[in-house]
Amino acid sequence: MRKRRSILLKGIILGTLVFAAVAMLVRCVFVSSEGEAVDVVNEFYRYEQEGDFSNSWDLFHSSMRKKFTKGDYIQDRAHVFMNHFGVETFTYTLGEAEKLDKWRISKDGPAMKNVYKVPVTQTYKGKYGNFDLMQEVFVVEEKDEWKIMWDYNQ
Repeated sequence: MRKRRSILLKGIILGTLVFAAVAMLVRCVFVSSEGEAVDVVNEFYRYEQEGDFSNSWDLFHSSMRKKFTKGDYIQDRAHVFMNHFGVETFTYTLGEAEKLDKWRISKDGPAMKNVYKVPVTQTYKGKYGNFDLMQEVFVVEEKDEWKIMWDYNQ
């Protein structure tokens, strides 16, 4: 009787440990993908805050890089946001990431899988007053790295 209880107890403990390990593994896989995607959005906007548009451009998906050269991006971002708005920097907040099964950069673009949508609010305080710029940023895995995309759907 005692041996039977010992075997039963060991089975319960082993089953609980296996269940906990599998649950943690599943959670880590899903949480880490989302966490990594959000980290890239944070990294992108930290570069933008610092006016380091070269490094923020490097975080773009290849589809985004086709829309403008690195040089044009650096010049345009600095000119429009810093010069025209009359600001030196901005603050930003990220909303909650949402996983999308499929998404397209434009209506005729290829369907991308395993995409995260992250709402971003940039707050500017400049010579034309205070204002917020809200944009949904999409993060897609490309060659084992999370990359930034913007929405060009109409």
